[in-house]
Amino acid sequence: MRYLDPKADLTFKKVFGNHPDLVISLLNALLPFDRSEEEVKEVEYLCPDFVPEDPWRKNCVCKLSCKDKNDKSFIVEIQMIWSLMFKMRILFNTSKAYVRQLLDRSENYRLLQPVYSLNLVNEIFEPDMEQYYHYYRLVHSERTDKVIDGLHLVFIELPKFQPHNYSEKKMQVLWLRYLTEISEQTRRAPQELLDNPEVCKALTEVEESAYTDAELAGYDKFWDNIRVERTLVDSAKYRYDEGMAKGMAKGRAEGERDKQMEIAHNLKQMGMPTEAIIQATGLTAEAIDEL
Repeated sequence: MRYLDPKADLTFKKVFGNHPDLVISLLNALLPFDRSEEEVKEVEYLCPDFVPEDPWRKNCVCKLSCKDKNDKSFIVEIQMIWSLMFKMRILFNTSKAYVRQLLDRSENYRLLQPVYSLNLVNEIFEPDMEQYYHYYRLVHSERTDKVIDGLHLVFIELPKFQPHNYSEKKMQVLWLRYLTEISEQTRRAPQELLDNPEVCKALTEVEESAYTDAELAGYDKFWDNIRVERTLVDSAKYRYDEGMAKGMAKGRAEGERDKQMEIAHNLKQMGMPTEAIIQATGLTAEAIDEL
């Protein structure tokens, strides 16, 4: 048996875009619900254009949006390539989803319900932090128990996830193992995943035999696009780093010359011979004469 990677656009949407029970399980496992009554019981999928497409990153993002019976909204994304503006785009789209709740309800702010943005990132973007799970919301700077409810942003760095460290959160571990361990190289899924009915169902949905030749061609095209975009991003980052290094080197050289010019100026005012100033600073006789 051969599986496809569940992080691809085709597989992600087939698993979580067609099966409400699976997206409910994913949301309840990965979102920071403190009480069981906060958990999602049922969902209604929203239209595909509810979350605006990003034309610059369209090949890097898989996403879906839905809401529960209490009108809480959920936006789920898989980001294949990290960019510095990704957090800002997520904040913008989440805020826009929050504001859109009042488009047909005048300005009755009591009707506003929270919006949760769940972002699964296939790269490490916080290398100086050990944890893989990052939760952002509006809290008081001194009293973190004081919260303005409304926007909930969750970012998960998939490459950092290590299942043996988080056994107390069973479903979270199982879903993250599903997203990080299943790929084209998988010939037999781990028994722990097969034993769970929800994850087992998701595994069935990414069996290669369940897809047509045209779908498999689209799947391969998705990964080709990811490789191209990653190459472009890496090249741009290399040019940026190279430019920064050259700029810093030039700045250091110019700073060193300015320092030597100042020393030479002071020595010249003290009446030191030009030859001695040249030896002390490394400047040319012409440069010293111009002081």
